[in-house]
Amino acid sequence: GCLQEGVASEASSLAGHLELGNLVVLYDSNGIQIDGSTNLGFTEDVLKRYESYGWHTLEVADGDNDLVGLTRAIETAKAVKNKPSIIKITTTIGYGAAKAGSAGVHGAPLGADSLAAVKKLFGFNADQKFVVPEDVYKYYGERAAQGAQTEKVWNELLAKYAQAHPKLYAELSRRLEGRLPEGWEDVLPRYSPSDKALATRKLSETALSALAAKIPELMGGSADLTGSNLTRWKDAVDFQPESTELGNYAGRYLRFGVREHGMAAIGNGMAAYGGVIPFTSTFLNFISYAAGASRLSALSKLRVLYIMTHDSIGLGEDGPTHQPIETMAMLRATPNYLNFRPADGNEVSAAYISALQHSDRPSVLSLTRQNLPQLEGSSIEQALKGGYSLHTYGSGSKLDLLIAGTGSETSIAVDAAKLLAEQGLTVKVVSMPCLELFSAQSDEYRHSVLTPGVPSISVEALSTFGWHKYVHCPIGIDTFGASGPYLELYELFGLTPEAIAKKALKIVDYYKSTPVPTLALEF
Repeated sequence: GCLQEGVASEASSLAGHLELGNLVVLYDSNGIQIDGSTNLGFTEDVLKRYESYGWHTLEVADGDNDLVGLTRAIETAKAVKNKPSIIKITTTIGYGAAKAGSAGVHGAPLGADSLAAVKKLFGFNADQKFVVPEDVYKYYGERAAQGAQTEKVWNELLAKYAQAHPKLYAELSRRLEGRLPEGWEDVLPRYSPSDKALATRKLSETALSALAAKIPELMGGSADLTGSNLTRWKDAVDFQPESTELGNYAGRYLRFGVREHGMAAIGNGMAAYGGVIPFTSTFLNFISYAAGASRLSALSKLRVLYIMTHDSIGLGEDGPTHQPIETMAMLRATPNYLNFRPADGNEVSAAYISALQHSDRPSVLSLTRQNLPQLEGSSIEQALKGGYSLHTYGSGSKLDLLIAGTGSETSIAVDAAKLLAEQGLTVKVVSMPCLELFSAQSDEYRHSVLTPGVPSISVEALSTFGWHKYVHCPIGIDTFGASGPYLELYELFGLTPEAIAKKALKIVDYYKSTPVPTLALEF
């Protein structure tokens, strides 16, 4: 059943294009899946499909018994260096059991009688349980000794390498140990309010380019959206077979093609193997295509960077098929994820720092297409806390309202606060680029940011789902988006400073006669 999965086709197609000769896949073709025979829905010629992908194909007809043939096939496949290899091994599922060759042994206990039959078939005493014959212990002991000798030879070779090439050895050791280069954070830019307004995807391009030069193990690419995601630094070399004349295997930029699920799965494999830090990229809405693999990034505690651009209705005319609404809520609901929606350049730099520092969890950087101003009060250090008090507008000694914003809506929240201040209110704006990091801060810090007893609203051009934990009245979009110029869309969905200020006044008035509830922030 595994080769019925779309992700297998995506990854295999790319592996064939890349001529990954060190890849050997053993395909256990037992003709059974959970529902019964694979003939119910899978009758293609798998090896012909893989030939069309550019793979070298082999077949072992009797996978139940022909170990010599299997060994020979593996050695043949290893000798082919200009294309990946797949070996179709025809086997009987549950070989020797009473229900052999049926779905009855797919994930179900064999039962005492069937288990006894299997033991007899392989020369074991059917009455004994949890017994390992002495000759098996002896064989494994010999293999362990051989392995120890092989490791000894390797360590000696590594020691010689260290003496001959100390700098290269130090770099290899650093990567294998998962340590980042000294001073890597210092290459990331800092911004002030006088700096030019830029899209956060453009700010990400600057940050990623600086990091790529400092962290040579940083490697990744885009799912056919390089020019939109802005993920390829100027002197990047594509990871391509030299036969294509498009790059070489020393390249660090991957052209994943329109294969979002495969891209995320490949990122997981790279992170699990170690020695490299993978990043993947597409539009935020299209991470949904990769959800099966991106969820495993979190479950497997893998540092995969998901650089996702075009993160809201701000992408404009592409319309609701491309505009994420529920996507961020899904990602925030996934355990062990860090989800960043930076509002300016300092927050973009902080997002990259945090994503790279957390080696045991994936991160999503949700980035805008439209330009955003550099904010007064933002800083890398503050943003690393996930949420912080950006600025207070108005002259009153007591806060009338708190507005929390993320990403492109933080500057809108600032403008709304300024309008409210002109009407005599005192309003604190809070930037919350990463709810997960904010939730991990101390009770005292979170109280200092989300001031208890003050009416609060949030502004985000995404689903309001999940925001009631942090604010009294979330403002967002709980329908699908629409196609049109992005400024007109913000007006349509009530996400302009004027519309937000109008709603805010109603909320402030409401709580003048109603006690302000204390939110369940897990304090």
